[in-house]
Amino acid sequence: MTRRTTPSRRTFGALFAGAAAGVLLPAGTASARPRGRLIAADGFRHGLRHWAVELENGGSVTASRGVLDIDVPAGASLWFRQRLTGPYVISYTATPVDEGGVNDRVSDLNNFWNATDVRSPRDLFATTRTGALADYDYLTTYYAGFGANYNTTTRLRRYVGESGVRPLVYDYPGPLLTANEPNRVRIVSDGSTVQWWNNGQLVFDYTDPEPYTSGHFAFRTTWSHFRLADFEVRRPR
Repeated sequence: MTRRTTPSRRTFGALFAGAAAGVLLPAGTASARPRGRLIAADGFRHGLRHWAVELENGGSVTASRGVLDIDVPAGASLWFRQRLTGPYVISYTATPVDEGGVNDRVSDLNNFWNATDVRSPRDLFATTRTGALADYDYLTTYYAGFGANYNTTTRLRRYVGESGVRPLVYDYPGPLLTANEPNRVRIVSDGSTVQWWNNGQLVFDYTDPEPYTSGHFAFRTTWSHFRLADFEVRRPR
């Protein structure tokens, strides 16, 4: 498992089986903390100036003392305002909160990346979106849903900018979220290579023949409570 190969559904199924069983890759493989040049970061100590927040039905989103706290009753998308161009590696830590709060439903650690809105392709923020999931059908983007649907599914989609069309790349029953346990996420965008890691485990490994190589990143969730920290974007080499 220390060497990456071009995935097919069959080869990725084998990779996933190992990840689901808790098999970690050795130190020094692609799962190690990125050491490339830092191109963007947010330590969450100065509010939400780097983020555009889209909420379907209100809620609380705050950033202070090193923590981005998202406590929402419905759909929420937090867009990093800086447009990113690959190759890059995004990393952050997200903890699903289960402390008895009304929104403490452990579910939906989701991401968009390399996103462009076909209604305003030069400026993602020129189009108003409500936070409802259907609003994002008009994106060209990758979408990872980790522990979605009441923490029962883990999926990768490749949106193509058409209403009602959300093509599914991978659909697995796990790995899933654990309440109050941190998830160290890494997203690799390197040409046709598309990867999504969690706690050193390779969850999605996709070779896209027509890759999306630039656009915006968002943290996406719905009816949940998360605490995020340590957001960074680096060059992989």
